Amino acid sequence: MAKSEEIIPIIKKKTIEALLGKNTRIDGRKLDEYREISVEFNVIEKAEGSAIVNIGNTMVIAGVKSVLGKPFPDTPDEGVLIVNTELIPLASPTFEPGPPGEDDIEIARVVDRGIRSAKVVDLKKLCIVPGKSVWALYIDIYALNHDGNLMDASGLAAYCALVCTKIPKHAVENENVKILEEKEELPIQHEAIPVTFAKIGEKIVVDPCYEEELIMDARLTISFNEEGKICAIQKGGRGMFTADEIMYCAELGRKISREISEKIKRMLENAQST
Repeated sequence: MAKSEEIIPIIKKKTIEALLGKNTRIDGRKLDEYREISVEFNVIEKAEGSAIVNIGNTMVIAGVKSVLGKPFPDTPDEGVLIVNTELIPLASPTFEPGPPGEDDIEIARVVDRGIRSAKVVDLKKLCIVPGKSVWALYIDIYALNHDGNLMDASGLAAYCALVCTKIPKHAVENENVKILEEKEELPIQHEAIPVTFAKIGEKIVVDPCYEEELIMDARLTISFNEEGKICAIQKGGRGMFTADEIMYCAELGRKISREISEKIKRMLENAQST
């Protein structure tokens, strides 16, 4: 994966840093301003649930597939949830074909942690026969266009795909499972809204664009539930955040996560009414 290896011309880097010194950004936003978000639900016909999320020009699609499987030995009474991410060359010329690279794996891990820590899905309700048969949910995430902040776009796409997922009903007789044609909604119990920050020099920006990511010193992604509680946090990059900077990100992230949550609810209601 060569995403982090692209070099911004020195002049452009200095331009970005000079703008940040004036508390503005290369795309005209304020330092604490998030780009416009849009969501389309149920865009993949053969998936149990799916969504496309746009954050500015960044576009990510996620699909959920459910299959019968065996539980993990340490959680015999819970369903299985697995997240995969693929950054394909279609999204950016800096992405290379082949097996998942470090960026793919990191995004999948952060998305998985956010969903799992927030307990978005009640995995116990996905258990059919304890120790033998459960629903396994596979969330596949694909970047379609990369203009920065794939972390949030991937996390939101996965969450939005889950909230519109429907899985088949089933019947059990003598521990034999029969899949029925009728479907039911996934047992969703909490939200997981990620908000990502980038530190460039002494400045912190929310929702970094592609050019900002290329020169950032460090990245911080915080996931919030519907009550504004932090359910996961991940730092990337070689730079550091001070305790005060982390507190600032947490407070601003909490505010932004609530705004994103309300937008998603409205877009989901509109999708369900059409």
